[in-house]
Amino acid sequence: MKRLLFLQFMLISYMGFSQPGSFVIGVKGDTLNKVDMKNMKQGKWVERRDEIRGEPGDEEEGEYKNNRREGTWRIYSLQGDLTALEFYKWGNKDGVCQYFNASGSLVREESWKALNPDKLYDTLEIEDIDHLNEYKTVIVKNEGVAIRHGQWKFYDPSTGMINKIQSYTMGKLENPKSGTDSDSTKNVSKTMVKPKEVQDYEKKNAGKKKIKVRDGATSN
Repeated sequence: MKRLLFLQFMLISYMGFSQPGSFVIGVKGDTLNKVDMKNMKQGKWVERRDEIRGEPGDEEEGEYKNNRREGTWRIYSLQGDLTALEFYKWGNKDGVCQYFNASGSLVREESWKALNPDKLYDTLEIEDIDHLNEYKTVIVKNEGVAIRHGQWKFYDPSTGMINKIQSYTMGKLENPKSGTDSDSTKNVSKTMVKPKEVQDYEKKNAGKKKIKVRDGATSN
């Protein structure tokens, strides 16, 4: 469940950390934390937030495209636990994001819909309440942020059972469902399985001692 913290960077740009035209080289030789000449973040990034005023810090890793988060982002505690898998489009959360406790058990799933910040208006496909299993396209004013859209599920991490479901349509909370509903417990066995990232890490590092290295990162 733990990962080896690999954030031991060598800064090679004379312009300084996170300056235009800068990047760092990771221990595996890959290019990280690149800032292009237009001062936009590009490619693979690792971002660290130190613990401050009682709030736990974390490390996030994923990719940027033209200064916006894109695709899968993984969040780890400073002890190396995977705490979240988030998915981004146009720099906003998009799709189902998952959150875990220190033992790797799923505690929450959030469903988001990203809006394209480059458009004044965007479109969404929503279920037609008058015709089940049919969808209609609606046009919404674009505020440039993600909106809650779909089911949010809250789990009992000790059993994998769903405690509560909240359904959102275009940011509006619908009537919540109890976790005892039959449709809430269909996939309980699936929720008991640890995420692939956790399983791969445990298999790769079985029997190894946890090693923490200095990453050389600076606080923002």
